Amino acid sequence: MIKTVFFDIDDTLYDTSGFAKLARKAALRAMIDAGLPLSHQDAYLLLREIIKEKGSNYDKHFNILTKRVFGEEKPLLIALGMITYHNVKFALLRLFPDTMSTLIYLKKNNYQLGVISNGLTIKQWEKLIRLGLYHFFDDVITSQEAGSEKPDCKIFEIALDRMGCQAEHSVMVGNKFSDDILGATNAGMSAILVNSQLTEAEKELIEREGLKVDVVSDINQVKTIL
Repeated sequence: MIKTVFFDIDDTLYDTSGFAKLARKAALRAMIDAGLPLSHQDAYLLLREIIKEKGSNYDKHFNILTKRVFGEEKPLLIALGMITYHNVKFALLRLFPDTMSTLIYLKKNNYQLGVISNGLTIKQWEKLIRLGLYHFFDDVITSQEAGSEKPDCKIFEIALDRMGCQAEHSVMVGNKFSDDILGATNAGMSAILVNSQLTEAEKELIEREGLKVDVVSDINQVKTIL
């Protein structure tokens, strides 16, 4: 019997991919208008390269971009990029249509709710606050706090311990098979893959290992599984 439900945040509770690209492009346009000597296409390719090198949770992508272009950091351009990025990002921040109703249903039915997320703790709480979701969750466990990232079992084990729950009575809901699904099942939990599709190799792995995994196309379907 499931008593605790853990969620990933990005592309699970809300659409991350949809706004990130738009926000980055808007930030670069502001920087170019203020003197960044690159075409928009070249600037975007350079920014993508930096993000790939440093990871999406790194908070100084624009610092590195200006240093690579000018040989030194340019505070005005960095500030323009950061402010424009955040303004556009927060303007576009939207839940998936059934996220709120699903969380309300789970809380009304006395499930414990938690978050397990790779990223910086303050940034993950900021997302939940801006999305109006923070009050639904009993705890938020991040890779920064745990000292390990999904799919490492350690972060799941820390989450289980902090929530005072057992793996066999817990489920992880996420959109990434390798991070969310395999990580959770390796820690003894069951898992629900949402907003994503399994490859044939992943289907074979689930069957071969006898993993407890459900696949749904919409977060609303989580209610029908629990």
